[in-house]
Amino acid sequence: MRNIRGENPEVIGRGTWYDKAAAKLIEREKKLGRSLDRFRTESGIGASGIPHIGSLADVLRNHALAQAVQDQGYNAEFIAFSDDKDGLRKVPAGLPEEMEEWLGYPVSSIPDVLGSCHNSFGAHITSLLLKAVEISGVDYTFMSGTKIYEEGILNDEIVAIMENHGRIGNIIQEELGQEKYTDTLPYFVVCESCNRIYTTNAYRYIPEEHKIFYRCMGMEVKGRWLEGCGHEGKVDVTAGQGKLSWKVEFAARWHALDIRFEAYGKDIADSVRVNDRICREIFGWEPPMHVQYEMFLDQGGKKISKSAGNVFTPQVWYRYGSPQSLNLLILKRFVGTKSGSVETIPPHMDELDDLEDVWFGKRKVKDHMEKSKLTGIYDYVWIFDPPEEPTVHVPYNLLLNLAKVAPKGIESRFIRDKLDAYGSLKDGDTGLEKRIQYALNWIEDFGEPELPRISLNKDETKVISSLITSLTQAMDEEDYQSSVFDVARDEEFPSGRLFQLLYRILLGKARGPRFGPFTSTIGKETVITELKKAINT
Repeated sequence: MRNIRGENPEVIGRGTWYDKAAAKLIEREKKLGRSLDRFRTESGIGASGIPHIGSLADVLRNHALAQAVQDQGYNAEFIAFSDDKDGLRKVPAGLPEEMEEWLGYPVSSIPDVLGSCHNSFGAHITSLLLKAVEISGVDYTFMSGTKIYEEGILNDEIVAIMENHGRIGNIIQEELGQEKYTDTLPYFVVCESCNRIYTTNAYRYIPEEHKIFYRCMGMEVKGRWLEGCGHEGKVDVTAGQGKLSWKVEFAARWHALDIRFEAYGKDIADSVRVNDRICREIFGWEPPMHVQYEMFLDQGGKKISKSAGNVFTPQVWYRYGSPQSLNLLILKRFVGTKSGSVETIPPHMDELDDLEDVWFGKRKVKDHMEKSKLTGIYDYVWIFDPPEEPTVHVPYNLLLNLAKVAPKGIESRFIRDKLDAYGSLKDGDTGLEKRIQYALNWIEDFGEPELPRISLNKDETKVISSLITSLTQAMDEEDYQSSVFDVARDEEFPSGRLFQLLYRILLGKARGPRFGPFTSTIGKETVITELKKAINT
């Protein structure tokens, strides 16, 4: 078990929540008397709509537990399970209207209407998330729901569920108040006539043959009726010609794949509770350890949703910020609601720099527990493969201000020269070109950044007002620099504190380049405008 470079033997693993949860999981499995040869964690990957950062978050959380278990000396594996056997319930906002004709069909049987570059729509959607997963640095074992059913990996569980469908119907009714599965089998057949999966109703099971009778009679899905074709048939539930209902499929997967941990969003808490009971009462097997997390919200406080159209994808984040900064947003806090928007990118890029300073010992943290937590999160953000040397640290909003005024055609050179003049590159320029491109992308797409407003007290408001007056009369960068010292002296306000206040207003951080040259670069009028906004907030 690794602790923070041997500094504190009381620290579990790398000092994070994930390490504590992994230790708890290991102890739980020991008490259950199960094999400790391999710990599997899992995330279900939706394959019916454009994946958002919440989709990636589900992957990273469960992967981090696998990492933590591995770090404590046990073999662990993370499973990325694509739900590509699911039927298309609704055409998500932003996708072609022609997909209406495919409602109710398994997404793995729908043509790739997004580019004809994959063998199905479901495969295309899955690939979008897996690309982000790979960019994030996650190591995973991929499993396709369609192939899992075709290969019979869930057959024992399917048979057990069919043979106990009456008890399961009662469990669902007791937990959720739904009576549907007291007379309907929790299995969707792919109709042999029209090939839809959500229009069939399985109503009778023959244990000796492992076969079910079904009718393609139609079904209400997402508030609309999908008309069935009227076909009636009989299929073998072990032949891969259908899938289990979500009300029971989790349990089948967990048991068949021997999943030991899976975190879940609060939106499926009811399904998890039902499936936990099925594991215990039907399979006689203790379900995985769970932890519930809150859903990602957009800037307006609404749940990020593929069908609602407010999708903020990992690919969007990667245009303006590093993969590790997105990993940080996801991993730094497990519980609690998180917001996902482009406005969260600058502070997370800066926060990642702060963590890196702690990790490389450039910023001292006296409390050993706090230090281990910060360096541990940095390890997880980098998926246990941190850089060998620090990267360049430049406040994101400073780059945005420079990108905003950079002359066309020489943007990168202009920004680099200014940073060099400010002394920002004295420790090297590793990673600078990527950061410059992030800032240029931001300015191209969004224009001038909106800085977070800070609340000023009476003394701070007075000194900033005086500085505005002084800057109005200043003529060059030396005057701008001197104005800060002169105003601080006249107002009996510590000059160091005034500089920190200015950088918080202008850059969102307590430190920045030399004020005079910076003001000269972005323009005195711009600085005065931001200072006026601050005192009028």
